[in-house]
Amino acid sequence: VALQRRRPDLLLGPVCEYAAAPVARLAAHWDVPMLSAGALAAGFGAKGGEYSHLTRVAPAYAKMGEMLLALFRHHQWSRATLLYSDSNPERSCYFAMEGVHVVFQEEAFHMAVHSFDESSRHLDLDDVVRTLQTGERVVIMCASGDTIRNIMLAAHRQGMTNGDYAFFNIELFNSSSYGNGSWRRGDKHDLEAKKAYSYLQTVTLLRTVKPEFEKFSLEVKSSVQKQGLHEDDYVNMFVEGFHDAILLYALALQEVLKFGFSKKDGEKIVQQTRNRTYEGIAGQVSIDANGDRYGDFSVIGMTDPEAGTQEVIGDYYGKQGRFEIRSNVKYPWNHGRLRLDESRVSEHTNNTPCKSCGLGESAVTGIVVGALLGAGLLMAFYFFRKKYRITIERRTRQEDCNMGKHRQLREDSIRSHFSAA
Repeated sequence: VALQRRRPDLLLGPVCEYAAAPVARLAAHWDVPMLSAGALAAGFGAKGGEYSHLTRVAPAYAKMGEMLLALFRHHQWSRATLLYSDSNPERSCYFAMEGVHVVFQEEAFHMAVHSFDESSRHLDLDDVVRTLQTGERVVIMCASGDTIRNIMLAAHRQGMTNGDYAFFNIELFNSSSYGNGSWRRGDKHDLEAKKAYSYLQTVTLLRTVKPEFEKFSLEVKSSVQKQGLHEDDYVNMFVEGFHDAILLYALALQEVLKFGFSKKDGEKIVQQTRNRTYEGIAGQVSIDANGDRYGDFSVIGMTDPEAGTQEVIGDYYGKQGRFEIRSNVKYPWNHGRLRLDESRVSEHTNNTPCKSCGLGESAVTGIVVGALLGAGLLMAFYFFRKKYRITIERRTRQEDCNMGKHRQLREDSIRSHFSAA
């Protein structure tokens, strides 16, 4: 009883998958609700057992996979290449792509998967891009912003930004460090990057313009700066998520107490956190029956290739499962700029596209001549082997007879030496 009194009423976080897993198991064992803005990997979606008390107040990676599924259905695509960096200890991009893979696999989509270590000194992005040329024509990527830019530059130099490929970049956590679609760096490659980014679209969480959120962002920024910290992303998905997690717990606890239960009835509180909608700091938050937040996402694309202007061109609303193209923007890939042929897999490794998928007369002639020469060589080898085998057999019989005599001499000699010793 004393031990139970010392148990917490709520476990808040952690966000990292490897840290969240044992905490979630402990929460289920203790019957304590756990709310997290992380633990986004697909494995945490199995709430029937050890993760039964976990509620995720940020969209899981599988929710992003559902968004990409809706996007693919809009474009009538069913094949993709997944390319991600697997270098940081948290493996955020790995788990993000896992979520996409799980959703696509359920729909029997064809996928090619490639990973690389962007922290490696031996990383050759030109080689990575050449690998993409042997895969599918729609590429979904997850890496740091600078690495995404370098990949797009390499793809542009290898002739992959002419309408034969479509590239998507996942911006994790509303954090610019994972690439917010910006091509500009103020260096000599800016012009080239602007051209390359006309075939890149960025998937990000739906951004809000609520006055309350703007005020909240300023307060967080001021508080962080007073601590002597200076970051690019003061209010990312995690900061917003934990704010909404406290609100959710307060609402659930209030209802549990109203029904005559106590704050120690963890399972009852968990039930009240699920299958509900409430107003968060950035807008409505909807939690499904499994304890996972529905994800609302946006797609950012280049609407003016000359100026390099990027805008939100489409939005996905998770609760409704609906993807909508914004009517007030010019969609980047209209007017025949995109020529994806999912039935054809590219195998070239240079800048020259294949001009013909059929065989010319010279190719047919070469195949016929090669087949005849091959048949002739096989016949010659057969007769030569037959004659040579007869010769070898005759020679072997004679050598066996001689070897028998020498073996007998050696054995007699050994026995005589041992006898003498």
